[in-house]
Order: sequence, then structure tokens, then C-alpha cells
Amino acid sequence: DVAEVRKSFNRHLHFTLVKDRNVATPRDYYFALAHTVRDHLVGRWIRTQQHYYERDPKRIYYLSLEFYMGRTLQNTMVNLGLQNACDEAIYQLGLDLEELEEIEEDAGLGNGGLGRLAACFLDSMATLGLAAYGYGIRYEFGIFNQKIVDGWQVEEADDWLRYGNPWEKARPEYMLPVHFYGRVEHTPDGVKWIDTQVVLAMPYDTPVPGYKNNTVNTMRLWSAKAPNDFNLQEFNMGDYIEAVLDRNLAENISRVLYPNDNFFEGKELRLKQEYFVVAATLQDIIRRFKSSKFGCRDPVRTCFETFPDKVAIQLNDTHPALSIPELMRILVDVEKVDWDKAWEITKKTCAYTNHTVLPEALERWPVSMFEKLLPRHLEIIYALNQMHLDRVAALYPGDIDRLRRMSVIEEGDCKRINMAHLCVIGSHAVNGVARIHSDIVRNSVFKDFYELEPEKFQNKTNGITPRRWLLLCNPGLADVIAEKIGEGFITDLSQLKKLLEFIDNETFIRDVAKVKQENKLKFAAYLEEQYKVKINPTSMFDVQVKRIHEYKRQLLNCLHAITLYNRIRCNPSKSFVPRTIMIGGKAAPGYHMAKMIIKLITSVGEVINNDPYVGDKLKVIFLENYRVSLAEKVIPAADLSQQISTAGTEASGTGNMKFMVNGALTIGTMDGANVEMAEEAGEENLFIFGMRVEDVEALDRKGYNAREYYESLPELRQAIDQISSGFFSPRDPGCFKDVVNMLMYHDRFKVFADYEAYIKCQGQVDQLFMDPREWTRKVIRNIACSGKFSSDRTITEYAREIWGVEPSATAIPPPNLPRN
Repeated sequence: DVAEVRKSFNRHLHFTLVKDRNVATPRDYYFALAHTVRDHLVGRWIRTQQHYYERDPKRIYYLSLEFYMGRTLQNTMVNLGLQNACDEAIYQLGLDLEELEEIEEDAGLGNGGLGRLAACFLDSMATLGLAAYGYGIRYEFGIFNQKIVDGWQVEEADDWLRYGNPWEKARPEYMLPVHFYGRVEHTPDGVKWIDTQVVLAMPYDTPVPGYKNNTVNTMRLWSAKAPNDFNLQEFNMGDYIEAVLDRNLAENISRVLYPNDNFFEGKELRLKQEYFVVAATLQDIIRRFKSSKFGCRDPVRTCFETFPDKVAIQLNDTHPALSIPELMRILVDVEKVDWDKAWEITKKTCAYTNHTVLPEALERWPVSMFEKLLPRHLEIIYALNQMHLDRVAALYPGDIDRLRRMSVIEEGDCKRINMAHLCVIGSHAVNGVARIHSDIVRNSVFKDFYELEPEKFQNKTNGITPRRWLLLCNPGLADVIAEKIGEGFITDLSQLKKLLEFIDNETFIRDVAKVKQENKLKFAAYLEEQYKVKINPTSMFDVQVKRIHEYKRQLLNCLHAITLYNRIRCNPSKSFVPRTIMIGGKAAPGYHMAKMIIKLITSVGEVINNDPYVGDKLKVIFLENYRVSLAEKVIPAADLSQQISTAGTEASGTGNMKFMVNGALTIGTMDGANVEMAEEAGEENLFIFGMRVEDVEALDRKGYNAREYYESLPELRQAIDQISSGFFSPRDPGCFKDVVNMLMYHDRFKVFADYEAYIKCQGQVDQLFMDPREWTRKVIRNIACSGKFSSDRTITEYAREIWGVEPSATAIPPPNLPRN
């Protein structure tokens, strides 16, 4: 109701201003609107939690060190069905809704795919009516803001909480202690972990609304607080000031997100973060399991026999792996459950999702660090490993090498704990995130474990939420689709199949093309405003946005841009399909090669964009500070989506799915979920090129020699020579020697081996782009076949096949109606 929204907005604005000012700023308007929308959440949130306590369903706990949520305002309006009312009310007040939405800071509490997947999963779990909770860390500083200065990445701290966060609610009444350091005492009454240092975990709750079903779940993020007596021993020696300043040591635990994607950095602070979230969360889970009456804090359950029937814990990668020994510690040391029984309960409760096969990404913690930080957990891990190895030895007598391969403890100069092995032995289900990835997990990464317990291993192909990634970011396309097939696709994306009937419908082809063109014009205007570059909106928008990593092969894309440039220079009068190549993504601050790749892209762009011979035939743009809110703008405008990782390296990818459902065509390798996308839409409707997994393996056996390709492919050679000679870096001719040296002698990801096939495939892209009708028909087919890649489908599979719960389509009655 528009009048009600307006009234509520004015009331909130009044209370914002009454305090100290008479003139409202745009940020005041944003907060007033956020609080207006939040009012609609609160009643549903309370009712949802009451509903769960009355029904006492099995609860799902999704543990992740990253939740890459982006902005909340528009998503909440969409899911509550408030967008039109708010838009009209704000318009009547002489304000612009889109401008207010732009004021909100992204909640960037994640690096990329893994953290964004967690966010999509929360949306789907609420939409499917599951009693689910996301648990993570409330980082004071999320993923850094990226500035490009003179072509180089410069990091800036992301102070996202500077103006406050209207979407969270602090819950100090549920604050919990977390212990570190200390020592272990074995007494007749059992094992005691004593002389520990305590840090308090303060929960902040964020509501997670489902789509128009009145369900509002909770994401609970922990913030570290020092207890009041922290380090006050020093106070007794008179240094009170030092003692109080030292509180920072405890509170640093939740200060900042580690900015590494697919790379393990074995820092003690990171291990502290991992234990901090696990220890606080498990206490919370057990408190809820024991009381399970709304508003009641007294235990009603004392027996842990039924724990796995009421609790499912999903480990998002190995970062929350300490849940396994921590649950054992609580059950055995605190709750006095028998060891074997406790192990059975733990395994039935926990499940593990593997997100990568890259060896440098595997978490392997030094035993010495555990010994100091978590001495009791080290004992438990040793005991679990011994049990596990005894079992393996009994089944494979005399196979010492197998014992070494399967041990949780890796011997060597520095003894390490292999967290992935711990997750596999401590879980009842292990899954990869795309079919090809799950096959690799079974056949190579965990081959020995698969032979031991094949029934544990599953596949759950990733998905994305159609609410944010279609309805919210591409309303024009959503409308055109709804006009043809109704709105059912929003909660059942497989209904997009119905669009296949309209592949030859001229009106529909025209409508889809028109929406794309409008999105391109809008994004071109945004780029002109932000980057002061004039973009040809009729050119092909060729986009690769993702973290910068050698395995994702932004370098291959860059070589294509150089090759196109050389062709235009060589024959300026020839007609070329105009392209705007956009590459965006952050490089981990300590990842030298990734930062060099960014510098190369920006340098190549500098030369191409300022060459009068080229004009608007070709532009190369580096999209600064790629993040969720920028993805929502660029993805709907893309014509071509680049998913060109070396086969066998990208576990799944989810950006590929977002582009597909938004009407971009994919150029890609047979890697990750690209394989299933090609299967759904037909390989002829994607641009598939390059080596398959078996070709990569064969090349490894033969030995990859980059020089052979360099010698035999003149265009490749020319491009490399230009990079090498300083053609793109005249002020610093040796700038890219590390990049060239890597490509020629140390390239694990075999860029040159796929160059020829890639360039040829890009030629086919050009050919098709010159036939707009045929291009749009392929686009429609891709959209129609993207239904499988909804996170609703993914979560339904997790629910039925791992957690043992059933999604529910029944809406909870809204707060203004009686409950029964």
C-alpha cells in the first residue's frame, strides 16, 4: 500500500532528523527507506522462528567463512513483493529509488564463487521453507576495494560498516565464550582443557527472506569481543592503559576477511577465525537443540541420541572443518558421551562440500600451530586418525603407501594436518559442485577414500538464485518472459523450458533483442559516467568477470585482444565486427602474477583505445572494483560470456550460469558446469573450444612445451614479442618479462595449447554476431535451457539426499493474519 509506505518512510525520516539536523541527505533517505522495508520483515521473522519452535523440524546449519551478500534493500523489496509500492511512494516524494539503492554499501564478506554461492543458498533455503541458519563471521572489513592507479591494482580497506548497517540486529544476550591456547589435563573425571584465553563471540542476526512465502530465516554472524578481564594481569603491574589497548588482540579475530580465493595462507589469525566461528556456532546449535521451545532457555533434551535427526551441519569447504573435532570435544569432554557413540553422532551430523582441486588451495595446518592454539583438538584429531588408519590397515594389510596417502596427518619436515582428509572421514556425505568436478574428486583427489566408502560421495551441481540474478538485475527480461509463460519460473526455473516454443516467434525474438539493447545502452552510459570512455553500444559486449587467477586464463583473453588489434592494424579498411572487451576482477594482494595480469590488460587497453586506426572497432576496458552490485549491472548487458579455464581446474563456476540466464552466449572450455550447460542447451548453442580433461592429462604425460606453439603460430608469436619488447609498456620495456617468462616456461595452465582453437572459435562468434536474428534464437535457447542452474534445484537435492529434509511449498501466514 503506497500511502502506508510513504507514511512509514516519513516517520523514519523524522526520527533520523529529529536528533540533530534539519536537512536530509541522500543517505538519510536511504536509511529511512531501509527501515521502512525492514519493518515488513520483523513480524515475519519472529513468526517464522515461532513456527520452527512449534514444529521442531530438523534444522540445517550452513557453516561458511564467507557470505558474499552484496546489497540487501532491493533484494528484500523483491522477495517481499514491495518493490512497486516503494517505487511509487518514493517517486511521489520526489526521490529516485535507484539513486537511493546506489547509496547502500555492498556486504562484501566473501572473495568470489564460494561466498556468493553461500548467499544464493540462503535465499533458496528460505524460499523452500527450510529451517536453515547461515553461520559465519561479521568481518569489520570485507573484501578490499580495488582502485586502478596507473594500470596497477591498489587495495583500499572496505569500511562497509562506517555508516551502520540497518539490516543487522545485535544479540548480546546470546554472547558466547570461545577458548584458545591453554593445556590439557587428563583426570579421573575425564579430560579438561584449562588455563585458556577467552574471547567472546557476539552474534549479529540478519533476516533472510524467502520469495513471497513469509518465511524469514536468519544469518548469524559472530563478532569478537574481549572479555572485561582480558589481559588485566598487566593492570595489576600498573600498566592499565596497555592492558586495555591489548583488547585489540582478541578483537582482531573478526577484523578482516582474508582476500585469497583458491589459495591457502597458513596464518595463525586465519586458524583462529576458523575455530572462532565453529566454537561459537556449535554452542549455539547445542543450546537450540537442548531447549527447542520458543523463548525458553531451559534444556528439555538431555540425550544426544537424536542429535543427527534434529541437526544437519554443512561445511562449506574445509574452512569450518574444526566442527568435527569440536563436536567430538563437546560430546566426549563436556556432555560425557561415550567416544564411539560421539563419533557416530558426529559423522551422521556433518557433511562436507569440496570446492577446488587445486593443490595450492588445500588447507594443511602445521601440527605445531595446533599444539599451541588448540591442544585438545590436536589430541582428538590424532585419536580419530588412529581409528581411521587402523580400519584402513585391516582392509589393506601391508599397504603402507595407502596409509601414508590416507592419513589426516602428513609427515615431513613440517608435520601437517590435512583438513580435507579430516572432513572426509568425519562426514556422512562428501560432494563436489559440478558433475565433472565430482568425478575428479572421486577418481583422483579422494580416490583412496572413494574406494573405502563409495556411498559417501555425491555430486551437487551449483546454482544461482533467480530472484537476484534475473528478477532483480534484469527486470526487462523477466517481464518479457513472464508475458509469455507466466511468473511460475521465479520459484521453478525449469519452467523456462516453455520458452522453446517461442524460438521462432518473431515478436519474442524482437522483444528479447530489444531488452538486451536497452541493458547495453544503460551500461554504456554507466561506463561513460564512471570511466569517461565512449562505448559503441552496438558493438559486441564481450565480458570476462571473475577473480584474477592464472587458471581462469584472463591471459588467453588478453592474447585474443592483441591478435584482433594486430589484424585491424594490418588491414584497417577491412570490415570487422566491433567489440568491447571488458575484463574485471580482483587479484589477491600477495599474488604477483595476478597483479601483473591486471597491469597487462590495462596497458593493452591503453594502446588499443588510443589508436586512431582502430576507432570504435575494438575497445578493451578493465572494470574496476568488480563486486556483486557491479555484476548486477554488467551481466544483463553482456553478449558474450568468457568461461575459459583450463579443463579440470574450475570446480563449477556460477558466473557462467548468471550470464546464461541473462541472455549472453558462452565461449568456454569443457570445464566445471560449462559441461552441463552445453548438455542442457546443446553443444552447438555454446562456443566450445580447446582441450578436454583427458587431453590436458595426455599433454601432461607428453610434457607441455610452450615454445613449440610459439614457433608454429605466427599471430601468437607476434603478440608475445610485442608484450616482451615493451610495445604495450614503452615507458618500462621490461615490465612484462615475468608474464612472458611464465607463459614460455612455467605455465601450469597451458595457455598456448588452447590459443589456436580459441582464436578460431572467436571467429565463429563474429560470424554469428553478424546475423542478429540467429544470434537471438541461440540466446533464447540458452535462456530456455538454463532452468537446471537454479540454486532452488541445488538446495532441493542437498535437502533430500544429504540433510534428510523435505522442502515445503506452503507459505507461513503473514503477521496480520492469525497463525492457525
